[in-house]
Amino acid sequence: MDPRTTSSSTPPAASNTSPRRKRRSGDDTGMRYFLPKVGSSVTTPELGQEVASEGEALIQAFRSGQPFYTLAAWKAVPEVNGGGSPVILKQAVAPKQVQN
Repeated sequence: MDPRTTSSSTPPAASNTSPRRKRRSGDDTGMRYFLPKVGSSVTTPELGQEVASEGEALIQAFRSGQPFYTLAAWKAVPEVNGGGSPVILKQAVAPKQVQN
């Protein structure tokens, strides 16, 4: 049998080898976005102007050539499960509306 004419029953998996970025699926509730304060550095970041959305933060960061920061605030809340034992859960703190 000629090895050049044999076919494989499994197709090549070249399409699955490319790296893929994971994106969050809308779980950014409570996430806040900040540009750095003027004069702060990446090693000692200080939060400056807050922007309304991740998209706006990306644009502003691109224009200024600086990073942007995200902040998530959580609070601990007790919950009693069916067995009667308390469980402490995290709950997103709703951010105040950004005013421009």
